[in-house]
Amino acid sequence: MSKVKVKAGNVIIGGDFVPVQSMLNIPASDIEGSVKQAQRLEAAGCDIIRAAVPSVDNVKLIEALKNAVNVPIVADIHFDYKIALECVAAGVDKIRINPGNIGDDSRVKAVADSCRAKNIPIRIGVNSGSLEKSILKKYGHPTAEALCDSALYHASLLEKFDFTDIVLSMKSSTVKTTVEAYRLAHERCDYPLHLGVTEAGTEFSGVIKSAAGIGSLLLDGIGDTIRVSLTADPVREVAAGIELLKAVDRRTGGIRFVSCPTCGRTRINLIGLAGEIEEKLSAVNKNITVAIMGCAVNGPGEAKEADLGVAGGDGCGLIFKKGEILYKVPEEKIVDSLMQEIEKL
Repeated sequence: MSKVKVKAGNVIIGGDFVPVQSMLNIPASDIEGSVKQAQRLEAAGCDIIRAAVPSVDNVKLIEALKNAVNVPIVADIHFDYKIALECVAAGVDKIRINPGNIGDDSRVKAVADSCRAKNIPIRIGVNSGSLEKSILKKYGHPTAEALCDSALYHASLLEKFDFTDIVLSMKSSTVKTTVEAYRLAHERCDYPLHLGVTEAGTEFSGVIKSAAGIGSLLLDGIGDTIRVSLTADPVREVAAGIELLKAVDRRTGGIRFVSCPTCGRTRINLIGLAGEIEEKLSAVNKNITVAIMGCAVNGPGEAKEADLGVAGGDGCGLIFKKGEILYKVPEEKIVDSLMQEIEKL
């Protein structure tokens, strides 16, 4: 948790709550498609939604999004400060822009003054491919120190005009470099930090890299908002982000899903059952632990703290509650029986 807090719409960045972010991947010109995707993200639990605004003509997307969802909207802007000013006028909740890339001091001041007038924070986002030539010359390649220096340089351009509602991110596609950069920033400034591993990859590899990088920082008490960047449906980013926060005890509520890895004792199709049950539980909004275990060894005993669970037998399952066996059902009725018990809670 940072020493400084900023507010994007109704969401505080820098407090105990760590917001999960994602970004629309529909072209900004497709307003209807973008709105539908934003609504899906909101329904999935996304706390902050970012949208690329590549031209002034696309600013109308901001107003459409604000009218369609109740979560804060961030405008992602590169190079053109006029787009930032128009987005502020359109009611955006946060701006993502790098002050060093938008021109002289007069332009930086115009954006700072405009955002200050409406209490709109600015996220500065640097990555390995966006480092200034002078910083690259100093360090030779995109090191953690280079990323941190670049982020603080951009922040200084806003500080010059007394603007400090700033969030910083410094992402690399290399997990180790990313983690080191954020640790340096945590030591050198009080601004909230937006965590993420950029260009992390497809859902499988991207989740692993993000869990390693974002998770290690959160466990050290570093980080104030996160995005799990995936080459996948943005809704999957939200799901991964929420589960990541639960895994490091930075978020509670909702289903905590526990399942064993299976072994030679397993006599039911536990992998298929676990996948089916987990999918059904995604629509359940109850603060409970559900355990899907392969046998009696890992069932009511090891998972006795679960609110509800099933322990596999030979073509059957034992439905249990807080370690106590309720009844036995055939394998084909496990899913329905467990869901019925969950509905009773």
